[in-house]
Amino acid sequence: MEYRKFDSKYVVRLNRGEEVVASLLKFAEEEKVVLANISGIGAGDFVKFGLFDVKEKQYHSNELKVPFEIASLMGTFSEMNGKPYLHLHISVGVEDGHIFGGHLNECKISATCEIVVDVIEGKVGRKVSEEVGLNLFDF
Repeated sequence: MEYRKFDSKYVVRLNRGEEVVASLLKFAEEEKVVLANISGIGAGDFVKFGLFDVKEKQYHSNELKVPFEIASLMGTFSEMNGKPYLHLHISVGVEDGHIFGGHLNECKISATCEIVVDVIEGKVGRKVSEEVGLNLFDF
């Protein structure tokens, strides 16, 4: 992972073999990012993503182990229990043109991933919502 800061934005490049979620959490720890918007594109060969079932209050996961393009990577950094909290969604396109996506759990890069982290001045935490079953923004 390499990155450079421009005013309140970081331009991040992940390299072949790196994992998106772990790399971004490491980045947030290093740079002390507590609130930001994230967007990116790239290419990978393994992704684990899910869909949250509100009735069951749990995620159902899917995995793809084929080459794909990351058509859209977007989400937020916030903070929970004093640590960076990453919430990402991903859309990936496979060779036949089908698109898959959902809440990102894990994504291994096959070529590169280009990410922009737009830091927002301020701080927003997270707290568990018993009603919904998710960690929601806590203002």
